[in-house]
Amino acid sequence: MKLRVLYFAWIRERIGEPREDVETEADTVSALIAQLRAREERYALAFSDLSAVRVALDQELADMDAPLAGVREVAFFPPMTGG
Repeated sequence: MKLRVLYFAWIRERIGEPREDVETEADTVSALIAQLRAREERYALAFSDLSAVRVALDQELADMDAPLAGVREVAFFPPMTGG
């Protein structure tokens, strides 16, 4: 399947791109992250601490074990804080 993957804040800075289209057979967010980590060191660095990464699937917050079936967009971003 083809997914639009968006990166925000320091994740975008580490990867060097705000978004990309990814062809994947991953069935969960975790499997997609594993695929991305295996690509290059910059992805491995961006996803080295998953406790500092949040994900949204088609603009809905999701867990790392969420399925990707039917999803068109995956967004990765750091936790938000208010103030």
